[in-house]
Amino acid sequence: MRLLVFILILFFALPVSANLLPDSDNDGVPDIDEIEIYKTDPNDPDTDNDGYSDWLELNLGYSPHTAESVKLSVNDMDEDGLTDALELKFGTNILAADSDNDGFKDGEEIDNGYDPLNKEKVRLEKRLEINLAEQKLSYFLDGVRLGTFLVSSGVNNSTPRGHYAVSNKHPKAWSSYGLWMPYWMGLNEGRIGIHELPVWPSGYVEGEDHLGRPVSHGCIRVGKEPAEFLYNWTPINTGVFIY
Repeated sequence: MRLLVFILILFFALPVSANLLPDSDNDGVPDIDEIEIYKTDPNDPDTDNDGYSDWLELNLGYSPHTAESVKLSVNDMDEDGLTDALELKFGTNILAADSDNDGFKDGEEIDNGYDPLNKEKVRLEKRLEINLAEQKLSYFLDGVRLGTFLVSSGVNNSTPRGHYAVSNKHPKAWSSYGLWMPYWMGLNEGRIGIHELPVWPSGYVEGEDHLGRPVSHGCIRVGKEPAEFLYNWTPINTGVFIY
């Protein structure tokens, strides 16, 4: 009996976790992750003293650094312009505005397509993905999805699926159908493209109520603000995956 009690005391006194990594505060988050990734206190199961363990908050998507009930996808603990959720995806320091100490905030570097973990000006890979079933376009930086916009693709499966690249750009391209295509980004050697809702010579904007369903001759139409943003964000040769 005494031996069993001794074993139980010894077991609960040792820092353990489900994956056998040291977990000093027994909150379910290994010490190494608390220190290197989440920047929480490895010796305190509830870093922000809000009554919920660090493990529980992280698994429910809440910040373990503030007693307020704030989602990681909204909170910006270090006020660098990058949400805590994106910091975790990019591997940047959730509590430091400038992870690589190069004089630029992490959010600034991500906005401009640079690696926030490298003092050198290293650009990260950009990619666009278009989900025809959901009529959505998502843009990615270094494999991290940064945002999604509604689109309107071609009717009768006229938008070809496959891997492409942005081959050319024009701020206001002219279509053979007799209308303007603002913020044109050509794909498939320019036979189709991504562009803002088309504008007729009269000034009429076509398809403002069509986003979210196929109506075009094959191009991918995007709303005004998203189209301008994507045009400025996306360089020539950016990969585009349509599926």
